[in-house]
Amino acid sequence: MDTLTSMKVFASVVDNGSFAAAADRLDISRAMASKYVSYLEEHLGTRLLQRTTRKLTLTETGTVYYERCTQILADVAEAEEGAAHLTEAPRGTLRMTVPASFGLLHMGPLISAYLKRYPDVRVDVLLADRRVDLFEEGLDLAVRIGALPESGLIAKRLGSDRIAICATSDYLKRHGVPKTPADLTQHNCLTYSYATFGDEWRMHGRDGSQHTVKVSGSLRASNGDMAKLAALDGIGVIRQPLFLIGDDLRAGRLVEVLTDYRSDTLGIYAVYPSRKHLSAKVRVFVDFLAESFALKSEW
Repeated sequence: MDTLTSMKVFASVVDNGSFAAAADRLDISRAMASKYVSYLEEHLGTRLLQRTTRKLTLTETGTVYYERCTQILADVAEAEEGAAHLTEAPRGTLRMTVPASFGLLHMGPLISAYLKRYPDVRVDVLLADRRVDLFEEGLDLAVRIGALPESGLIAKRLGSDRIAICATSDYLKRHGVPKTPADLTQHNCLTYSYATFGDEWRMHGRDGSQHTVKVSGSLRASNGDMAKLAALDGIGVIRQPLFLIGDDLRAGRLVEVLTDYRSDTLGIYAVYPSRKHLSAKVRVFVDFLAESFALKSEW
């Protein structure tokens, strides 16, 4: 039998003065109420109640145990009430990890808006382009971009983005404009350490043809912003998502090349350990992100 349930029955018997009254209060049979208390006495190895045909009396041990029982049951009820409250409204600390550049450019404003809407939440953000283990680092949530490996985690797609290959007009004047993917082997390609396929740039033509080019260059960075800054200085060619370089393309600071070829679309996901017993702070934040990303027309 369950010890906590037995404690509840024992306390109810004492509070109501009889097994019958306690059984009625708990909606169980008198025989079952008696079994719970007997189990508790056997479990403890001592008698808690003196039973006569006329009344029940607590033993000395029973009196001490009853006082402890009522305190423990009150603590349990308070804990359950607190947990239930946490599932109703977002509160507490939301620990997450997001890619560094994406976090600074796009997640920062969304997190601020979320905190204004839900002032009882505190957000703890780890900015990291590396793949962070949610369990090892005690995190509630990750925002991830690109292909997701099998992990047992729940992933909700929030949106998508595309990758563009680009350089400055000055660089292209000096080194020429690549016409085909193979031409990239003759260029200084600035690469990203955490790219899915490493230094292989993959793309497909409008005719469905597939192209894989092994590129190399003078800079390999673990952060897309560093590669972008080098490209803006005319150092070489980069392959980066629009969320990072979209403003530079629109302003003409960077020029897209190989526009007849496209890389695979990048998925943007909220990733978390389980749908079961999902706390309000995580559930509401994921819904908030999905709603915000749905309004995004372009990066």
